[in-house]
Amino acid sequence: MFLSRMENHCFLLFVFVFQAVFILILYRGGPSRVFRGFVEAPQVVVVDYSKPHDVYTNLSLFTRAPSEDTMPYCSAQSPVLVGPLSITFKVLPSERMIIKRNPFVQSGGHYKPPHCFARYKSAILVAYRNQEKKLRHLLYYIHPFLQRQQLSYTIYLIQQVGTGSFNRAKLLNVGVREAMKDEEWDCLVLHDIDLVPENDYNLYICDEYYPKHMASAIDKFQYTLPYKSFFGGVSALTPEHYMKMNGFPNTYWGDGGENDDIATRIHLAGMKIVRTSPHLGRYRVMDYKEETEIPDPWRRPPSQHNTRKTWKADGMNTLQFRLLSRTKHPLYTKITVDIGYVPPFS
Repeated sequence: MFLSRMENHCFLLFVFVFQAVFILILYRGGPSRVFRGFVEAPQVVVVDYSKPHDVYTNLSLFTRAPSEDTMPYCSAQSPVLVGPLSITFKVLPSERMIIKRNPFVQSGGHYKPPHCFARYKSAILVAYRNQEKKLRHLLYYIHPFLQRQQLSYTIYLIQQVGTGSFNRAKLLNVGVREAMKDEEWDCLVLHDIDLVPENDYNLYICDEYYPKHMASAIDKFQYTLPYKSFFGGVSALTPEHYMKMNGFPNTYWGDGGENDDIATRIHLAGMKIVRTSPHLGRYRVMDYKEETEIPDPWRRPPSQHNTRKTWKADGMNTLQFRLLSRTKHPLYTKITVDIGYVPPFS
């Protein structure tokens, strides 16, 4: 009799817990982050860089579903991730060849998995100015890289015109503003044009709580951070993160210290920087030659900006530009802008 009562109490407790979890799932809207944490299998991450794979390996396994009505959500972990990728810049791929190898990429550089509904939507934003060769290398690798992760994504190229000095940070502000007109993106990935990721387990999705620095190990710096607060190369922020820190500064022209400014405003906005593990956040720099290696330790020149005083008045809330054109190319969306030119500290 005693055991029967105990079994009855245990059964009622089990039913109560099951109902509570079920209600939580419904309340959080289906495959929430909490629910995904229970169902995702632990990642088996491959980090043996002596055995790299071709970035297009197994992508042919993704075939179009007969109907979207019966299409499932993508698996929590992509089945075609292989880890280290073989990267070379010896042969310049043609645009025609890149298009042929990426048949599911739609006009404007937009992609969604043909076989399942993507769990994440990421906008890839690249500041650009007359760097055609680097652009083709990047497109050759980044499209299959993102497809391997079963993301829905669009690649945006933000092109600066005029004779003024290059302003990467302001161009990325423009890219964010224009990209958010297209989609409610889960993640904004801000990407240098001359960096290519080496491991497809380096997921191009955002951290839920803080801005994420993804290029934590660049070959140019012997796969280590050049200094502690470095936030350059590739980073991922949710739209909420980006607006909370007032975006990037608009006032850094040429190769200035915008990365230090960005790192500072992240902390001033009450956030911190999280980083992709250096085992996964490895990147190759295009056309890098050892004889031009920057001495160690390397650091940007000291900034003449006082970020603590300027960050709330220099960013997305003061962004001014003239949109000249917005064109959908087969592999990317090009946003051409005149962002003016103000000589620094004139």
